[in-house]
Amino acid sequence: MAVEKLQKRRAVAIIFGVTGLVGKQLLEKLLSSRSKWKVYGVARRPEMVTMIKKPIHTNPNYHFISCNLLDPFDTQMKLSGLHDVTHVFWVTWASHFQLDTIECYDQNKAMMSNALDSILPVAKGLSHFSLQTGTKHYVSLHGGTASFDHLVKKVCYYDENCPRVETQVGSNFYYALEDLLKERLGGVVPWSVHRPGLIMGSSRKTMYNFMGSLCVYGSICKYLNLPFVFGGRKECWEEQFVDASDARLVADQQIWAATNNLVQSKNGQAFNSINGDSSTWKDIWGAIGEKFGAVVPWEMLSKDFTFSGFMSDKAGVWKEIVRKEGLVDTEMDDLANWYFLDALFRCPVKMLGTRAKADRLGFTTRYTALDSILHWIDVMRKEKLIP
Repeated sequence: MAVEKLQKRRAVAIIFGVTGLVGKQLLEKLLSSRSKWKVYGVARRPEMVTMIKKPIHTNPNYHFISCNLLDPFDTQMKLSGLHDVTHVFWVTWASHFQLDTIECYDQNKAMMSNALDSILPVAKGLSHFSLQTGTKHYVSLHGGTASFDHLVKKVCYYDENCPRVETQVGSNFYYALEDLLKERLGGVVPWSVHRPGLIMGSSRKTMYNFMGSLCVYGSICKYLNLPFVFGGRKECWEEQFVDASDARLVADQQIWAATNNLVQSKNGQAFNSINGDSSTWKDIWGAIGEKFGAVVPWEMLSKDFTFSGFMSDKAGVWKEIVRKEGLVDTEMDDLANWYFLDALFRCPVKMLGTRAKADRLGFTTRYTALDSILHWIDVMRKEKLIP
């Protein structure tokens, strides 16, 4: 009888960070599911985006909530009436402070605490909490207990049981969020942690927007007939430093963990959320350039080239492309983060995970990095974000 009642109870999700790369995919997948999910989407501001199949705002099962999660009063007012929530998906973070600083740690902990204070007392049917962090869980920007040189030279594939990194200064806010769930869910509600690498998806509300940056760069290279070069370190060109994580895969894994009783744990269950291929930029850069129709030079690697320098005077060019192609009206900075691209292609430490645990437990969805990139270029074209 209890199982029968559980099956009849409607699944109601709340997605914190619904306008982000993975948040958008969670929303689309839940709304198109046969399970008839009801979905609350939380973000500071809505994104005027259309799903390829059907506009989000026309779906009666979707309810957007504009909320400042850093404000405990606003959070309480907006969320304390959501008594029907059964599943929480936390795919947001506060980016006001530099990563691995005490300020970043404290702010993100406070943000999730505000949400938990509002949701937990009223959501009596809560059955799962999904937390998204990342493979930076395994390393520190401050070097940690091992030097960057050591980590770069050693091929290390982190599994979910690898210990946290101890540092002399700073703190990884990922640890704060995991500890908060252990404390607040009290071994009563199952929860999972998902650790993607470089997320590939489409959004205009994302600080570290790889696909947006890549697409704006490729489009401008084509428009100005400039060579599509890779600006970065030779090591990052020839070796894999970070796993690709397709936003579709990350969303699928979170839904799988949230709805699969066989893999759930009230003590928390961690999963690396990665594509699982070993492609290098050297392997796929030429094919990416061809997808944009850009000039692909024979020597694609340029160690002295920086995206922040090259693109610093190209905002007007982007506006011209947007106008001529009839694209969604965006500023270049809405889609691109050139300093992020420079840092990514000069990454000093390898953040590579293993998929063994997820594979063993039955999550077998995979993509190659190139397939992911080409897919999201097509999606951004359909959304009229790029030419």
